[in-house]
Amino acid sequence: MTADNEIDIKEAFQRAQRGHNNKAKLVASLKSRYNKLEDKTLFHEEFVHYLKYAMIVYKREPAVENVIEFVARFAASFQPPPKTEEEEEQQQEEEEDEEDHPFLSFIFNFLLESHKANSHAVRFRVCQLINKLLGSMAENAQIDDDLFDRIHQAMLVRVTDKFPNVRIQAALAMTRLQQPKDPDCPTINAYMLILENDTNAEVRRAVLSCVAMSPQTLPKVLKRTRDIKENVRKLAYQVLADKVHIKALTIAQRVGLLQQGLRDTSEAVREVVCSRLLPAWLLRLDGNVIELLHRLDVENCAETAMDTLKAIFKGTPAEELLQNRDQLDNRKLIPVDSLTCENVLYWRALCELIKAKGDDGDEMLEQVLPDAATYAEYLCGYLKAVPVLSEEQRADFNQLELVMTKEFISQQLIHLIGCLDTNEEGGRKRVLAVLQEMLTLPQTPSSLVSLLTEKLLILIPDDHRRIQTVAEIISDVREPIMEASQPVDENESRRQQVQLAEVKVRILEAKQTLEDCITTQDFSQAAELKNSITNLEDRRNQIIQEIAESNQPADKEIRTEKNDPETLLRCLTMCAELLKQINIKTRIGPTTSALMSSLVLPSIANAHPAVRNMAVVCLGTCTLHSKELAKTHMVLLLQIAQLDEVKIRISALRAVIDLLLLFGFQLLSESASTQAANPIPSPEKQEDDAALAEDKGDVPEDTTQSILVMLSEFLDSEVSDLRTETAEGLAKLMYTGRISSAKMLSRLILLWYNPVTEDDMRLRHCLGVFFQLYARESRVHQEVVEESFLPTVRTLMNAPATSPLAEVDINNVLELLVELTRPSALIKPSANTEEVCVHDYLAVRMCGEMLKDPAAPEVRLYAKTLSNLELSRDETVREDLQTLLQQLTQVVKDRICLRALEKMMHQLVDSKEQAELLRASALQPLDVNADEAATDDPSKSAKRPKRGQRKVGTGRTGRKLSRRAESSEESDGENVPESVPAVRSSRRAKAAALEKAKLDLNTLINQEANVS
Repeated sequence: MTADNEIDIKEAFQRAQRGHNNKAKLVASLKSRYNKLEDKTLFHEEFVHYLKYAMIVYKREPAVENVIEFVARFAASFQPPPKTEEEEEQQQEEEEDEEDHPFLSFIFNFLLESHKANSHAVRFRVCQLINKLLGSMAENAQIDDDLFDRIHQAMLVRVTDKFPNVRIQAALAMTRLQQPKDPDCPTINAYMLILENDTNAEVRRAVLSCVAMSPQTLPKVLKRTRDIKENVRKLAYQVLADKVHIKALTIAQRVGLLQQGLRDTSEAVREVVCSRLLPAWLLRLDGNVIELLHRLDVENCAETAMDTLKAIFKGTPAEELLQNRDQLDNRKLIPVDSLTCENVLYWRALCELIKAKGDDGDEMLEQVLPDAATYAEYLCGYLKAVPVLSEEQRADFNQLELVMTKEFISQQLIHLIGCLDTNEEGGRKRVLAVLQEMLTLPQTPSSLVSLLTEKLLILIPDDHRRIQTVAEIISDVREPIMEASQPVDENESRRQQVQLAEVKVRILEAKQTLEDCITTQDFSQAAELKNSITNLEDRRNQIIQEIAESNQPADKEIRTEKNDPETLLRCLTMCAELLKQINIKTRIGPTTSALMSSLVLPSIANAHPAVRNMAVVCLGTCTLHSKELAKTHMVLLLQIAQLDEVKIRISALRAVIDLLLLFGFQLLSESASTQAANPIPSPEKQEDDAALAEDKGDVPEDTTQSILVMLSEFLDSEVSDLRTETAEGLAKLMYTGRISSAKMLSRLILLWYNPVTEDDMRLRHCLGVFFQLYARESRVHQEVVEESFLPTVRTLMNAPATSPLAEVDINNVLELLVELTRPSALIKPSANTEEVCVHDYLAVRMCGEMLKDPAAPEVRLYAKTLSNLELSRDETVREDLQTLLQQLTQVVKDRICLRALEKMMHQLVDSKEQAELLRASALQPLDVNADEAATDDPSKSAKRPKRGQRKVGTGRTGRKLSRRAESSEESDGENVPESVPAVRSSRRAKAAALEKAKLDLNTLINQEANVS
């Protein structure tokens, strides 16, 4: 026995297994024994001997983990204590370098020699111990350069290990070996390679947690915020919040992080962005939200900025929000001189947040927003102050930027109208008057017309009054009242001047004669002259007035029609907004018809592309309100979709798709039959025939066939926007049942896989969602997918080498089609397992194709796919399929195909035996001990297959799955078995069961000692 403060190695390892033992005391006792030994070799060998018992256990048992922790602590205790700066300087001055402690060197050598062991458990424990040893060392610890290089090389090998847990520990072990300032650091390069290419999510998470931030690694970490796994995205945002300053990111990176994070499909990721990333950024900006908005460039990302503000406000008390209204004056308005993009957006977000609280927020809203009349005057004054630039001024970037900023502020101020209390009649009328005035004024920027019209229509609830109001505004804009002045007639003016001169001369003569008569006292003559002078003066005044009126002619008010592109665009924008806002059931009245005939239809032939595009939008929206109008203008929309500019073609295509969604293809046949005076077939038959136009080739109406051909051609268009819009439209038509075409679905699948569309994210996302929703909706849709199976495979197999389709992985396409047609994938799967399913038909189709040409290259693909099918339990189908498989085994020569076919036959036989056993067990009385028996004998317990897995599995598959589960234990969340609900046990029973389940290394150690 040793002294009280010393223990032998075996006892130390036995005690270390228990979690309640004090590891520090064990380390101190064993170290005391070690220091007293003169020959350390025997100690080293014995220590490693007992360590090996723990290293051969792969499972994360508590006893093994405690031993590993003890070993790491014991080895790290020989590391010299951290030195001060003065001691380090003295050490650098010394010529002789101190070597590492013998035990440390020995344990590292042992681990590095063992890292290439065949056992994955040993490799895992080696990497784990190296990780713990390096992590236990002081921050300024130093190791030998040779040892550093050896550890480095070994861990670089292990990060490419087959087992994910080994890769995880190796990546963690290299944490302190990375050199971020070195652009060629092997550790950094390995980390970036893992982040980019490792298939295991837990390995990527491990690298994310330990990688050092640098300009080189930052883009890789940012890319992980778009990882397929929720946990990886979540950790990536946490790492960015903790390690990256907001100033280290570009504006585009900041906006992208917030845009993706706040709209992530996972609630946990959104929560991390709100609770970790945003508070971290605000902390580095001293809590200034306006400064944060300034860092985001809100003019170009208003929606993201609004989402950010809502996330910030979500965790802020209402009282604190009201305290941050320092920028509002006593009128509860931001002074015009102080308005910026950031503070007006903050004001809008705050008001909308309070408005969303309903009646509870009315009092708070009154503190941050004035009454409607006051705000209307404020808005009117600011909008009138927005300058209108001439063509020369638009060339000046500074002036253009200033105007764009004012327009952005104007948009936010207009949005604030929705927060006003418009219940009071006077305030609402004043707001309406201001909106109408702004829409009528020609200097109002065109970018504000749509928003102003939207807010105007929201304030007017009645559709007929809406139409009347907007029509009046359009009339005032297009035909403004002008004052026309008549030119002055020079001849008439000269004649009036001569008459005036004559009257003046006669007045002078009469006055002279009057004086003479007074002198001669001829009073009767004088009285007559006086009357004559009075008449002449009246005549003079009349002529003077006529001259004045002729010099200032009265202006006449007349209406002149304006047809310039800017005016037409403003009018069409208002018309389009009106048609969008009114109820779709509102019929087309005289006012709307007048707008169509006088404004919309003439504008379709306008030379200006923007005017034509808006006219097409108006026409398409208007036809949704009237089936007769849709029949009349459908052909026009189809022509525009094929002949005009790309943007206008897309608008016309959207209108056509909307009409087909609303009215169906019978709209085309009714229109065509009306023109041809042919009888109209039944709508059901007509829709089915039109939908299968390409499949049958016998189309009842040329128009229906032509539109399907047109859409098919658009899928091959080189213009990505047109191609994407067509694919989205076809997806909508197929999902709603307007089209049911296997060939069209095959085209969409090929388009989705085509490398040409790799950069078209909208197309890929749209079709990816559509395939899942479409196939899961009903069995009829799955049958369409099954019909498209063989045409899709043939197209890919026959694709020439120069075609982009030659690069498509056919196996991946087959896996997708099999998954889409699984009976268990339906939203409402059939309860009858005996019913023939789509996979039964698919199996027969593939067998038929293989029998046609057993030597074809696609036979191997079909044979492999057969074993992945989820077949029904119908005996007839299984017998037919077994017959086909027997025929195939006689004609197919390829060894791999034969193996797959034989495997499929065994599955059918095994499943048949299982079905017989199930039928036999159904006749037996219920055994209450069945569950216990199944628990005792795992081979008898049958597990229900998960969705997407076949029900019958061979022993080979079972071994593969079990090995995968073993290799990815605690690192792959996908293989964690689902928890089984059980009765809650007592605490004592739980403790007893836990003790029983624990692994104890003492048995192995003692057994080895007895044998030796």
